[in-house]
Amino acid sequence: MSQQEAANIEKEPKAKAQKKPAVKKKAKTTKKSSAKKREQGPYSLVIVESPSKAKTIKKYLGKGFQVVASNGHIKDLPKSKLGVDVKSNFTVDLVPISGKKDKIERIKELAKGADKIYLAPDPDREGEAIAFHLCEEIGKKKEIFRVLFNAVTKTAVKAAIETPTALDVYKYDSQKTRRVLDRLVGYKISPILWEKVQRGLSAGRVQSVALRIIVEREEKILAFTPEQWFSIHAKFIKDGTEFEARYYGEELTNKKDLLDEKVVSQILNDIKGAGNQFKTVEVRRRERKQSPTPPFTTSKLQQEAANKLGFTAKKTMRLAQNLYEGVQLSDHGLQGLITYMRTDSVRTDQEAMSNLQEYIKQEYGEDYLAHGPIVYKKKGSAKVQDAHEAIRPTNMKFTPEAVKGDLEADELKLYTIIWNKFVSSQMSKAIIDQTTLNFEVAGHYFRANGSVIKFAGFRTVYMESLAEKVSKKGEEEEEGKLTSKGALLPKVEVEEVLTPQSDPGSIEHWTSPPPRYSEATLVKELEEEGIGRPSTYAAIISNIQDRGYVDKKENRFVPNELGIVICRMLIESFPEIMDIEFTAKVEAKLDMIEVGEIKWKKVLKDFWKPFEKTLEKAKEEMKNLKKQLIPTGVKCRKCEGGEYFIKWGRNGQFLACSNYPECTSTEDFVKHLDGSYEIIPKTYSKEKCPECNKRMIVKKGRFGRFLACEEYPNCKTAMPYVLEVNCPECKKGRFAEKKSRYGKIFYGCTNYPDCKNAMWTTPRNFDCVSCGYPVMVDRMTKREGRQLQCPKCKHKVDWDSTPFAKLEQT
Repeated sequence: MSQQEAANIEKEPKAKAQKKPAVKKKAKTTKKSSAKKREQGPYSLVIVESPSKAKTIKKYLGKGFQVVASNGHIKDLPKSKLGVDVKSNFTVDLVPISGKKDKIERIKELAKGADKIYLAPDPDREGEAIAFHLCEEIGKKKEIFRVLFNAVTKTAVKAAIETPTALDVYKYDSQKTRRVLDRLVGYKISPILWEKVQRGLSAGRVQSVALRIIVEREEKILAFTPEQWFSIHAKFIKDGTEFEARYYGEELTNKKDLLDEKVVSQILNDIKGAGNQFKTVEVRRRERKQSPTPPFTTSKLQQEAANKLGFTAKKTMRLAQNLYEGVQLSDHGLQGLITYMRTDSVRTDQEAMSNLQEYIKQEYGEDYLAHGPIVYKKKGSAKVQDAHEAIRPTNMKFTPEAVKGDLEADELKLYTIIWNKFVSSQMSKAIIDQTTLNFEVAGHYFRANGSVIKFAGFRTVYMESLAEKVSKKGEEEEEGKLTSKGALLPKVEVEEVLTPQSDPGSIEHWTSPPPRYSEATLVKELEEEGIGRPSTYAAIISNIQDRGYVDKKENRFVPNELGIVICRMLIESFPEIMDIEFTAKVEAKLDMIEVGEIKWKKVLKDFWKPFEKTLEKAKEEMKNLKKQLIPTGVKCRKCEGGEYFIKWGRNGQFLACSNYPECTSTEDFVKHLDGSYEIIPKTYSKEKCPECNKRMIVKKGRFGRFLACEEYPNCKTAMPYVLEVNCPECKKGRFAEKKSRYGKIFYGCTNYPDCKNAMWTTPRNFDCVSCGYPVMVDRMTKREGRQLQCPKCKHKVDWDSTPFAKLEQT
């Protein structure tokens, strides 16, 4: 991998795939030429988004078709300028994406010889935009059709080719509007943040609102005051069954909260005085039916994958894309295993429904099949995203068991929950017997709840993970533990008196603050608030992390100081842009554009007029943090009487002495959630400053670690963070830590651009016993654990068998 490829990581794997055939052409000229002649007969051209989908579809269509991939978008707004002329009725300047010119020329060349052209990018807004851009590049001289399929199967693809449609201008207008809005917000607000805070910061129409949701949750947590409360428990045993009753109140119609310890003591004394005789006053039994839930939408899949499998939204979508585009099965060749994975719909195709019902009958029996098809309806009034089906398997013969040998471990896990959720959606209801026992003692009532599964129904196959649900007193709601083996409560009759195993006791509790957002709960919140769309949730979550606004601790999002400061500044200067309700209304307008209910330029005009005024105001009135000194109360470590103030530099916040320039002491720091400051101990490099010969300190900036002179700001020398690992390719440079444009750390040779050698994970001085390469890199997987891997031959060595493991332990 070259450093240029690392810097442009987004397209790196696809760029490699394009180069390989060119090398082979020179080696086998004769064969390639004859192959080219054979392909020059009449053909139709099909253009899709990804190479893997192109390979699958080519197999289905066979002779008479050429299938080529666009590798995603081919045109976009330019990166060097705004690209939107707001004064000329929002004229959009679209240019070929860097590195895509050859791809466009290849598609145009194939289009020249095609009888018909079928544009088959994904069936969503982004796919429609790609189709329009392809059409613009190819020209209108040819017969051009739009084809849509919800699943990459032979049946679906051939049906789409046989019944093509026209390009959807409204859907394209909707995508174009979203892109322009995002560009206007990002390109107009971000420079203000650069001027007022630090370079490299960014604001986004949707990502900034997501940041606000996280920051406001943190503010609620910090403002939360725990309240004390109590519970009283009595433990019984009857007929060999142990169970517990909890204090309910002084009457059965009104549950009483126990907030006073004196009241609790009085109740316990009353019970003891009555001889601990618990009289059964009510036995209530009822049958409850639990219905299955629909197949997955995108957001529900992301939530369940996070809760059940621990996958990030980004990882879930990557794996789902693989399953959708096609997997090589041992006995069936390339097969798309699931339907399109970006959808809000809960519908199921009629044929798929019939196949599922037949499968349930055969595998589980008639009793487990719902009485008639269950027709699910999407909540809310959204019209647009219901165009696709829910996410489901494409073929009921491809069970998880049947394909497990052909899928990667994580692909199989995701496919299994998609399969099980779909199967359970048309199964019969679960029947649960619930029992409630109410006891009275000394004028106080206690209650015991129990449940038993009488008939498992759909629960045989799938149970959704429990959402975070906390009562007002911080106690998790209890419905009784469900079991299919036996009742949790013994048989008890009214008037029967029971004595607990020991004196009832009390437990002290404290109410809990609302939990921080996890990936699953943040996706749920975004969906419920109408922020973003299924296809954007993963990108939103990645962006706020990549920009350095939030940290992930114990799989929960915690806003850092920079994120909190940026959020507050944006709310103050751009209240409408940061308003959750306003952002949701914009999403609703994009939906309206897609169905032709409103013109796209009207939406842009309505947005731009007030936004332009707000921009001018923000340029003048937004606080300039670069000029602000925030006192910390922390004494300077270098001089007498000095106090550290927070300052903003090009690499973020740092502590500087109030006696500057007489005292040049600076420190890196961490601000804790309780408001206290902790100075981070300095780590010194072996390198000396080439200017003043002082020590170099390891610091962390926007582009990863770097070295800075300890005499800063008097000496402003900075150097890349270089590992003590020589480059085995050029044998001149060493590996330096760098960060790609998308925030991913990589290690590139210091001899760049003469040497373009680079590694994605930490390189180490360790000879490969297989091929002799002198450098191996870190590797970590769930299945195999921590290892070193040779970047050349891929030979692996367990971490514990290397000297680096022992060094870490010392």
